[in-house]
Amino acid sequence: MILCFDIGGTAIKVAEATGPDAIVVRGRVPTPAHDFDAFVAVLRGAIAGASTRPAVLAFSIAGAVDGITGRALIANIPCLSGRLLRAELEAALHLPVVLANDADCFALAEAAIGAGRGHDVVLGLILGTGVGGGVVVRGQLINGAGFAGEIGHGPVAQRILDDPPVTLPAFACGCGQTGCLDAVCSARGMERLHMHLHGDARDSRAIVGGWLAHDPAAARTIAVWLALLAGPLAMVQNVLGAGVIAVGGGLSNATPLVSALDVAVRARILQRFDAPLVVPARCAVEPGLIGAAILGLARLPVHAG
Repeated sequence: MILCFDIGGTAIKVAEATGPDAIVVRGRVPTPAHDFDAFVAVLRGAIAGASTRPAVLAFSIAGAVDGITGRALIANIPCLSGRLLRAELEAALHLPVVLANDADCFALAEAAIGAGRGHDVVLGLILGTGVGGGVVVRGQLINGAGFAGEIGHGPVAQRILDDPPVTLPAFACGCGQTGCLDAVCSARGMERLHMHLHGDARDSRAIVGGWLAHDPAAARTIAVWLALLAGPLAMVQNVLGAGVIAVGGGLSNATPLVSALDVAVRARILQRFDAPLVVPARCAVEPGLIGAAILGLARLPVHAG
């Protein structure tokens, strides 16, 4: 049995898994974001409360672990950031540990039992509080470092658009750069765009709702949002040749928005797809837990259950 943890800045979700589609959620507890000893104590409590002693502990984390140094980079959980996290958790908990970025776990989940099932190459795209991603090739992450597929960061966002015509400022990103898609295409980014274009403070749900209701201001914001995101995403697709791009995160709940992004991306790529390429994610259970389970099961000894 694998004990899976989806570690977020506010809550830790826990589940037991014997397969990627055999996951029993055991609950959630607040994340002790500033106290490593308290964080470890929560994990020990989950292990003690498990139905059987787990063979592996698998973690989906809202951050990344540097594949070269092994150090964690987790801005919203300060007690974990900077640590040799896998080694320290194994020493504290006396069990094998596997770790991956939450976007990578999302991509693994969608490739295994979600929208990407049956495709050799799957790009998982998160459009929520931030813009993130992960790449799965033939059932495995393209690398183990947690940085592949991160389309949200890098100075690629256009500032001057022809269609619709608009000039944008160099919006700063939380990663320290300017021109990142995270700064303009996340939910907060969409709100930033709307404020810049119209001087109107609306949340992303209201903007999307206005677009669906044919509000002209919201329609212009979404047109700019689509133009900013579709070009870089099309370039990533030309590089990867993904069979599907599965979209998760809060913005993916607006199915017409995902459909509009699909149309915009397919108009910009070299390969022609008759069926949709950019589609909503399909995993019903928390994808972080499913992805963690897949990683943990890969570490499971053949004789273990």
